[in-house]
Amino acid sequence: MIMTMFLQSLSLRKASVFLFLSFLAFPLHVSARPATFLQDFRVTWSDSHIRQIDGGRAIQLVLDQYSGCGFASKAKYLFGRVSMRIKLIPGDSAGTVTAFYMNSDTDTVRDELDFEFLGNRTGQPYTVQTNIFAHGKGDREQRVNLWFDPAADFHVYTIFWNHQHIVFYVDDMPIRVYKNNEAKGIPFPKLQPMRVYSTLWEADDWATRGGLEKINWSKAPFYAYYKDFDIEGCPVPGPATCASNRGNWWEGATYQALNAMEARKYRWVRMNHMIYDYCADKSRYPTTPPECVAGI
Repeated sequence: MIMTMFLQSLSLRKASVFLFLSFLAFPLHVSARPATFLQDFRVTWSDSHIRQIDGGRAIQLVLDQYSGCGFASKAKYLFGRVSMRIKLIPGDSAGTVTAFYMNSDTDTVRDELDFEFLGNRTGQPYTVQTNIFAHGKGDREQRVNLWFDPAADFHVYTIFWNHQHIVFYVDDMPIRVYKNNEAKGIPFPKLQPMRVYSTLWEADDWATRGGLEKINWSKAPFYAYYKDFDIEGCPVPGPATCASNRGNWWEGATYQALNAMEARKYRWVRMNHMIYDYCADKSRYPTTPPECVAGI
């Protein structure tokens, strides 16, 4: 009986130590998914055109002849992962742009990571344009035609960012990788925290076929839907040691490069669905940009 009680006591102590260590290991300073839209975001533009759905767990963005709209995260973040489920404008969406991006708000030296969904004429594939600004230098556009109808259902769009690389994902498919090549003198966003933004707006001077396809206002209003706002990163202001903490999950060995399965998916997307790459645009860049030579 005494031996049984001793073993039970020992087992309880071991469990307590395990729970305590697990508690210490959990990154308390890391932001996680908000319960509702307004917990971590605020409307930045035309609040009459952003409508909360399902108790704030989803939102509807509206574009009409009078206004587009936008929202932003209340905090800025330095490294981590940001994702949202988005259902894009159905039917004839030519001339519209639905954007999901991160921006440092620092003007001439800004860092920015962009998803821009370029509207289309009915029956044409949706194009997603990505762009990266590092220390004020942008013009790094790539465009991919999506291989599904993004207006038929929600899909997950993710920006992943650590010290080694930036990866843009569509669902579980990496569509763009931008590596840290600072050792070769190429700027990489790593010092400026960025806010999360999204906007729905008219851009028919360039969005669809370079501006040849104009917005059809008889189809307005245009709607895009968002849900499952997921931010896991180091909030700023916040603990100064968070961004440099290599114990954060996104800095782990698993996330230093694409794994073999992701690399195959990445090659498939680029071979079958990429329609524009600034690295190959000799009319804009007679000399190949250095990050393209270094490997993006």
